[in-house]
Amino acid sequence: MRLAPMRYKEFTWPHNPETYQVEHRRQVAVHKVPFGGYVLQDLGAGCRVLEGEGTFAGKDAYATFRALEQVFDQPGPGLLVHPVWPASSAYFVTLQLTEEPLPDFVRYRFAFWEDQGGYKAGLTEIAAGGTEEGGSAGGASQPAPSYSGTYVVRKGDTLWGIAGRYGVALADLIAANPQIKNPNLIYPGETVVIP
Repeated sequence: MRLAPMRYKEFTWPHNPETYQVEHRRQVAVHKVPFGGYVLQDLGAGCRVLEGEGTFAGKDAYATFRALEQVFDQPGPGLLVHPVWPASSAYFVTLQLTEEPLPDFVRYRFAFWEDQGGYKAGLTEIAAGGTEEGGSAGGASQPAPSYSGTYVVRKGDTLWGIAGRYGVALADLIAANPQIKNPNLIYPGETVVIP
């Protein structure tokens, strides 16, 4: 069976890498319980990591590696098409030569981190006088925030994630929910007020 070539952005591998390793990660927080014991909080699945090794051989081996290096230098995620796993948006996070390159032989190692695109807008500039996550410096009084609704916490949610989902500052979300005694520990079924 002949596999399709691996591709990332505009680069297509002349022959597929020799080894692949896919790692699935889950974020788990450990919280100490008074008088012994602990509680684990599932923060949800993390990014999938695809790592591997390969070689470029032939008269253009080093030129091919240089072309891959130029793709690595491009910012932002790109479409990673793998011969076996589903295509996904990914960041090219590691490119490493594993031995001295020769004009006709290059051995390399790589890693991609899958991007699920949760925050497509990236960083945004806040105009002077706007609200930032830390609140205002100094003791200036601010009007009480108005409340637009509630959200029921699901397994894997964090206050930071809820704030990002609804576009509110984390400090405002915490201020609107004084019933949450520890912002680092929320439970499924709790109701969070969204300012």
